[in-house]
Amino acid sequence: MGALKPAGHIYLFMSSTPQIPAVKPSRGNGVPRVLVATTALLSFISFWRAAAIVLNDLASSAYYAGGEAEGYIGKAAPWFILGIMLFSYAVRAVYVESCSMFVRGGVYRAVKQSLGGGLAKFSVSALMFDYILTGPISGVSAGQYLAGLISDVLQYFHLGAPLTERSVDIVAVAFALIVTVYFWWENTKGIPESSDKALKIMKLVTVMVVILIAWCAYTLLVRHPALPPLPSPRNLRLSDSAMGWLAHTVLPQFGVIAVFIALGHSVLAMSGEESLAQVYREIEHPKLPNLKKAGMVIFVYSLVFTSLVSFFAVMIIPDSVRQSFLENLIGGLAMNLEGPLVARLIFHAFVVVVGTLILAGAVNTAIVGSNGVLNRVSEDGVLSSWFRQPHPKFGTSYRIINIVVLLQLLTIVISRGHVTFLANLYAFGVIWSFAMNGLAVLVLRYTNPGQREFQVPFNFTVRGVQVPVGLGLITLTLFLIAVVNLFTKPIATVAGGTFSILLFIGFTISERRTHGSAGHVEMDQFNLELEGELTPEAVGARPGNILVPVSNHYNLYHLANVLERIKPGRRDIVVLHVRLLRRAASGEYELEADQLFGSIEQHLFSQALSMAEKRGKSIRLAIVAANELWDGILRAATSLQSSTIVLGHSPKESTEEQARHFGDAWERLADPKPQFNLEVHFPNGDKVYKVLGPHAPNLTANEVNLIHRLWLRFSDSIAPLEMHHHDVVHFALEEVQKELDEGREDEVVARLRAHVEANLKKRQGS
Repeated sequence: MGALKPAGHIYLFMSSTPQIPAVKPSRGNGVPRVLVATTALLSFISFWRAAAIVLNDLASSAYYAGGEAEGYIGKAAPWFILGIMLFSYAVRAVYVESCSMFVRGGVYRAVKQSLGGGLAKFSVSALMFDYILTGPISGVSAGQYLAGLISDVLQYFHLGAPLTERSVDIVAVAFALIVTVYFWWENTKGIPESSDKALKIMKLVTVMVVILIAWCAYTLLVRHPALPPLPSPRNLRLSDSAMGWLAHTVLPQFGVIAVFIALGHSVLAMSGEESLAQVYREIEHPKLPNLKKAGMVIFVYSLVFTSLVSFFAVMIIPDSVRQSFLENLIGGLAMNLEGPLVARLIFHAFVVVVGTLILAGAVNTAIVGSNGVLNRVSEDGVLSSWFRQPHPKFGTSYRIINIVVLLQLLTIVISRGHVTFLANLYAFGVIWSFAMNGLAVLVLRYTNPGQREFQVPFNFTVRGVQVPVGLGLITLTLFLIAVVNLFTKPIATVAGGTFSILLFIGFTISERRTHGSAGHVEMDQFNLELEGELTPEAVGARPGNILVPVSNHYNLYHLANVLERIKPGRRDIVVLHVRLLRRAASGEYELEADQLFGSIEQHLFSQALSMAEKRGKSIRLAIVAANELWDGILRAATSLQSSTIVLGHSPKESTEEQARHFGDAWERLADPKPQFNLEVHFPNGDKVYKVLGPHAPNLTANEVNLIHRLWLRFSDSIAPLEMHHHDVVHFALEEVQKELDEGREDEVVARLRAHVEANLKKRQGS
């Protein structure tokens, strides 16, 4: 969580020693220091931003998926692209169900919970193969589009001969390297920059898509071309390269197998679904409804864009020239529309600019996804915590980002700018990550049959046992495509299998060395620095915030209640841990950072952050070192200008005792003393409300009636002077104070005790 993915908000964990006499500063000026621990956390984003991040991967496939599919299966490819895009809605439902269980870590954690650590490491190995290739294929494809535009411009303005195939590949490789390095730096800084760019890119893509669809529709009205051949086995044109190891066998002659071969070559169209599980952690409250909205936006957008591009390309670009545009499909489409050449060239330039941006955005998505997956693996103890150490300045898990980007750069160089080569490899990781996630969610239906906020539809109950027909069919289809791909993509099978096996072996060795098999521990990593004082600005909380002291990660129900109640953006939540110091052991020197922030605080804060993440709400975290619990809480609340303090009920003390401790600590505060609302929450959901500081008492009907009767009686006696109800109260209080000043305190206390005991008996009797 802590160094998982780049993020926008910096959360501070602080230890303040100004009011601790026994902890003496070592510096001569006596200025106390504050312990600051920072980590890159999730900045919760809207479903539009979440959809934009995923679409930068999914929609980018429109630039190459249709052309790659047609190169293998012929002119019927658009129908299979359409089929894959419709099927992607079902696959998306599987990811939504997985997210609804809040299985942190996407495929890896889902598979581990259902199928065990061995298959989990294999699934994440295949997924990493997918992510390592997402960036290169997108970057190289963008470079191909850019090189195609340069070639067309050179021809149109007679500036030279069109670029050779070698020159095009060099441009593609160079551009992919530059884009990858750029997004390496953006992700090192943090996700707000990259998610904001993803949204801007998708807005520009939308403009391009609207123009493209309108212009293509006009072209179709003018030319009246025929639809692509229907997706029947006899219309498939499977080359030997399309059939791979199945070539020269009788298997492709079976219609069902031929259809699955075609689907396997079209599966690139729905790449990027795993990114949905990654960005789910960042979606703002309410998480699941916003996830569904993001999923619907992704589905409609990718369905319209990717499918129509494939259909338009086959219907508009002449067969004689379309083969040369298979790696530059939308560019070829732009140059073959109905209209003046100069207008088509301008639109081609616009298409290339937009395509370059969205494909570059997919490079970013690949880095973000890889970072998230490897952080989950590291959190589970498979990789050492060294990988998740935050960046000293930005707080991001820069070491993981560096490793991922290095592998992507190496892949780009090896590809030599060939999109088809990368596409074949890419399909291996895509389909196997989908299939393993589908199987994991299916198994979890039986091993973890609890209530879910969402389930894949078409479930039936037979003799008390649920039969998930919809989920089962989706998983079966994914595995059939995956198995067929093993035999039809030899290079991908060898390369992907080798990579996955090597990574699996690396994970296994690393896990044994880090003793990760001992148990799953999800804890965040933090940077520790010594800063100035504890202020609202330092922790990023506004005045009037809610302070939630925590001490036991097993009893955080009061924090859960606050997270459920507070709407995002209304009031900030500061989670506080008081590190109690023993005066005898404090010594003459101030404590080091690691003495104030240890494994207990790390575990406690990791659990608190997980709760906040699950609800899509931000929290701030702080540590206050103090010699006395109540003093530490109140002094922190005063420094942070909190308005409300929320406690969990103490099993050792009554609510009244807790309130009394707080009252005593409040009296010890320096003037002017602030007023606080105090809430004590019980595990069963009950709450007790108190006010710390001078405040109007909560009068019962008996007290109000008594005051009114006295007012009526005295009003007539002192007429014509005007008297109010508060005069009665003020007079009575001054009379009590007068008795105390006259030395009759014992008598007053005795009468007061008798009064309280009498009221207590009345309440107990009722």
